[in-house]
Amino acid sequence: MSNVDKHRHASGEASDNCLFCKIASGKIPSRKVYEDEALLAFHDINPWAPVHFLIIPKVHIASMAQVTLEHEALLGRMMVLAPRLALEQGCRPYPEGGYRIVTNTGAEGGQEVHHLHIHVMGGPRPWLRG
Repeated sequence: MSNVDKHRHASGEASDNCLFCKIASGKIPSRKVYEDEALLAFHDINPWAPVHFLIIPKVHIASMAQVTLEHEALLGRMMVLAPRLALEQGCRPYPEGGYRIVTNTGAEGGQEVHHLHIHVMGGPRPWLRG
């Protein structure tokens, strides 16, 4: 299976104009934190906190508004992966340390890239934003 085939919309349509699909397929470089067959985690290019990375599914899902029951396992994997990667990237353990997990959905929710992603942010405060 080619990289293009792996990075298709959940509906099967190619997502050639999606920034995160291009990152997932390797067409645009990123500072990778983690990668497997279904997920990619990479550092945010404009971090708000000392630790700030994104976790995305490789399949194109525009936002949480498009999530269905078929995505349940994928979303569960993203949420289980986030704590492990947060610690590996330098967040201090709970309860003294911690991290924030944020998903923006739609224009009013602050979503800028229309490919489902979660921000994982942590580290000593104050943060730039968040």
